[in-house]
Amino acid sequence: MKILFIILQLMLLAGCKKNLVDMPATPNPVVTDTASLYTKYTILKGAHYCDKSMLKEFTGDHISFSVKFDSTAIYKTADPLNQEDINKLYGFSEGIDNHLNSARIGWNWNRNALRLYAYVYANGIRTSKEISKVAIGATISATIRVAGKEYLFSVDENNVALPRALNDSLVSGYRQYPYFGGDEIAPHNIYVYIRDM
Repeated sequence: MKILFIILQLMLLAGCKKNLVDMPATPNPVVTDTASLYTKYTILKGAHYCDKSMLKEFTGDHISFSVKFDSTAIYKTADPLNQEDINKLYGFSEGIDNHLNSARIGWNWNRNALRLYAYVYANGIRTSKEISKVAIGATISATIRVAGKEYLFSVDENNVALPRALNDSLVSGYRQYPYFGGDEIAPHNIYVYIRDM
């Protein structure tokens, strides 16, 4: 399994291109909040993947985090139909292929609001459901939990369940990081601030 992770990581790195002019001065910038530290994830203009898409194993029955979006989360797609596309925020795969079995919270700027979604693949079948609208600049608490044949999503006080193909009590896979798209690339630099809980 570790060899597969290394191969996948090398494939991800080979496909990355970064504009050095827009790169942060430090390799792991954080935003200091009065109560906690957030990691700043940057999706550069013209990219899909964020600057911190390193392959990292994930084992457990849930992932909990808090997230903040700034005004860079407001965007307009070139094709109006793509405004409905769900960008990926954070989550995990079950196994090596995130298009086979995975659970993530997704987001988009749609109908003049920042919206968060439950977003899963279960045996290769993609399903999504809106969880809630959230405010730019708000501190948002989120959890994704496995419970038998379901993924349970929680964003602040809102809960959604989606189907899961596996029935193991623990996930064995890797973390999923911020990603822009569907069909289009980021129209400008987008910054997302995440703190693991």
